[in-house]
Amino acid sequence: MREFWVSSGHHLVRRADHGGLVATPEWMMAYLARPELLPPDEACAAERALHGHLMADPFRTVTAAEVAAIADPDGRENWQFMLGFRDRILKAPSLEAAYLDFARHGADGVPPIFLSQLVHLVLRNALDECDDPFVLRAAELFFRAQKATVHEGALLLADAEVVEAQQQLKDSAHLTPLTALLDPVPEFGNLDIMDDENAWTYWSRSDAHTMIMNIGANKKARESFARVIELWVKHLLNLEVSVEPLAAIEDKDWRWFVGLDSEGTKIGNMLWKGATLGAGFSERVVTLMRMVIKDEARVRADLRGAPIYLIGAMDADKIWRLKPQNLVAGLPLLESKVS
Repeated sequence: MREFWVSSGHHLVRRADHGGLVATPEWMMAYLARPELLPPDEACAAERALHGHLMADPFRTVTAAEVAAIADPDGRENWQFMLGFRDRILKAPSLEAAYLDFARHGADGVPPIFLSQLVHLVLRNALDECDDPFVLRAAELFFRAQKATVHEGALLLADAEVVEAQQQLKDSAHLTPLTALLDPVPEFGNLDIMDDENAWTYWSRSDAHTMIMNIGANKKARESFARVIELWVKHLLNLEVSVEPLAAIEDKDWRWFVGLDSEGTKIGNMLWKGATLGAGFSERVVTLMRMVIKDEARVRADLRGAPIYLIGAMDADKIWRLKPQNLVAGLPLLESKVS
């Protein structure tokens, strides 16, 4: 199969016989090399010693006294976060199991970027044999914030970090308005809108995140996102579900929904209470979907046979930050009641 998402670090972990990923010292060393954990020039001896010991043995037990001895409060806090994350990872039988633990029992003290990187890695494992660039681009929504815009009547999504970097480049280059108009999508610079003709180029730039997803007008893009949701739930929960995109929720007796993000949860709660969405909220909706859980024996008795509606929405700044943990902790499953 073709290579993709090298930046996920999948080459640094090990796939166990059960199909899940297992942390390795090499993978943990990549975290220790992050700028937040590299001791600065002014770092105290205790911090330098701790970093050196862990670079030699990333899974080494670290005592509270070793962390408390670090003089810089920010450095001390960074190490507390890192070690808390590491220890929960090591307690789990796989990285997938660790993510489930974070999703179900909270991830207090874990930097959001660590969770996004974990999602990136778990999805790379789940999609290992995928040969559809549209599905891979849709999967980026799970771990990369998206900037939304409407272009020629269609809702488009581009990687928020890439768009911001392009805008900074434009600002520093003092481009003329005419030059900006030559871009395919002025708001997104010279990024390409993924279609059937250029989708093949995704393989060579999957780590660059430079392709625009036409979620508004391209049926294949919407269906690919549905396929990723199905795969995500199957990979993490061993649960078969079917997901289909919707234009609107027409069910008058809908019983359950999952917000795919904070805004989607807010909008779902408003609809649940019978409120009418004003333009300020309705225009934020990015996607509506209908999920059906095939194994009803795992569903709460009062919700068996009832579809689950998925609501995704961008914020006031037109940023969409998906919360994939909601698709784990938010489903009405019997096992979700276990604390």
